[in-house]
This record gives sequence, C-alpha cells and structure tokens, in this order.
Amino acid sequence: MKKLLLVGSLFIATGAMAHNDNDSHISFSGDSCKVEFQNDVRIKPNELEIFTANDHTMTFTNNGELIVDGQTLALDDQQRQAISDYSDSLRGQLPEVANIALEGVKIAGVAIEEVANAFNIQGLDSINDLMAEIQVEVENTFYQQGAFVMGQQSFNDFGENFESHFDEQIESAVESAMMQSMGSILMALGSELMGAGGDMQAFEQRMENMGAQIEEKVELQANALEKRADALCDNFSTIAAQEQQLVKLVPELKNYQLFSYKQNN
Repeated sequence: MKKLLLVGSLFIATGAMAHNDNDSHISFSGDSCKVEFQNDVRIKPNELEIFTANDHTMTFTNNGELIVDGQTLALDDQQRQAISDYSDSLRGQLPEVANIALEGVKIAGVAIEEVANAFNIQGLDSINDLMAEIQVEVENTFYQQGAFVMGQQSFNDFGENFESHFDEQIESAVESAMMQSMGSILMALGSELMGAGGDMQAFEQRMENMGAQIEEKVELQANALEKRADALCDNFSTIAAQEQQLVKLVPELKNYQLFSYKQNN
C-alpha cells in the first residue's frame, strides 16, 4: 500500500500526466482541458528544437534563424517575431512540468513521513535515500546535457528505469522498515485500542480519524499543486492556439506542432 502511495504521489499532482500504452503520445489533463504532446522538444540556451518520431527536426536559434531538416528558411519580420514569441512561450511554460513533478516527489515524502510518525515506524533511511534518488531521476528525465527535454523517449526511459531500478528497491525498503518497527506499530495500535476502551467500533473510528488527519495534511499540498497543473494545462491551450496561428504564417512547420488541444465539456 505504501509503495502504491509513493509511486502514485510522484505524479498525482500533475493533474494527470498520462501515457496510454495503446497510444504513442503523452497527454497532460486538467479540469477544463486535455493537451496531447505530438512531438518532442529540446530547449537549449541558444536554440529550441522540435523533433518528430521519424527524426525530422525543426530548429529555431536565438539569432532568428529557422532550420527545417537542415534547410534554413527565409523569414520576414512577422514570421520571425511569431516564432520568437512561440519559443519564449515554450521556454516559460514547459519547465513548469518538471517543477510540478519534483514537487510531487516532495509530497510523496510528506505522506510517508506522516504515516511513519503516526505509527512510530523506524528504519526509514533507506526509503529517504530512494526518494532522493527518485528526485534525481526525475531531474535527469527533464534536464539532459544542459538542455530541457520533454517528450516520448525521455518518459519511456524514465518508466523503464523506474521499473528496473526503483520498483523492487521501494518494496524491499518498505518491508524492511515495517519489519524493524513491527513492535512499535503493534504498540501504537494497542494504545489506540485501549484509548477506545476495547470497543472495536470506536477503535475503527479513531483509526479512520487518524487517517483523515494524515490525508488532510497531504491533500492541502496536493490540491495546491493540482491547481498549478490546471493552470498549466490552460497555458498549454494558449500555446496550442499560438501554434495554429504560427503554422498559418509558416506552413513548413505543420508537422512540427507540439500540442493537440481538447476542451473538456
């Protein structure tokens, strides 16, 4: 149960960062919208790249050059300004996905700490170390060789590495902590049962109240993060509309659109 809580909390606060195994695309959902990422993006200090699954590449440099599949396109001032505005929007908004995911890791840590404190669970050092490793892994998913990267391949790599490296270690660390603290857990449960006067119904209510208190502390942070995710989804919808206008100005960019946007009913 705690492993599920940990892994689920990692991305619960993203609103709904999802990857459907039956679909090749990643989607980002909020209460009012759903944005699907169609291509991958790499943001470097001096240029922005969007590349497709079949290795076609669009590059826009800070000096205003647009390069599509190795060919530099001639741009007028209106086209150059539109691409520059689009590039600025991506640079300003996409890193927020990484920020939200990293905040989700922190919320997972809060949830584990609250449960541990409630039942006096010891031996959490290994779990805390794993949480730190997961944070590094998330950072490495988005930030690679001085660039911000977001797309299908990076998420696939993260998922595969999580399964192969972290999944079994998390389960082992949780089981170890539980075994080390079994006595403390039983004493805590016994204390709660005695506090209920041996009444099982009252005991169950006390346990439910304790769980509700823990949930409330975690949900306060998770809800705030979900609001950030909803706002981000709305911002992505604005960028998606910006893309549509950009393609009208520069038709060569039709196959390099990053977003597909759907308004929720």
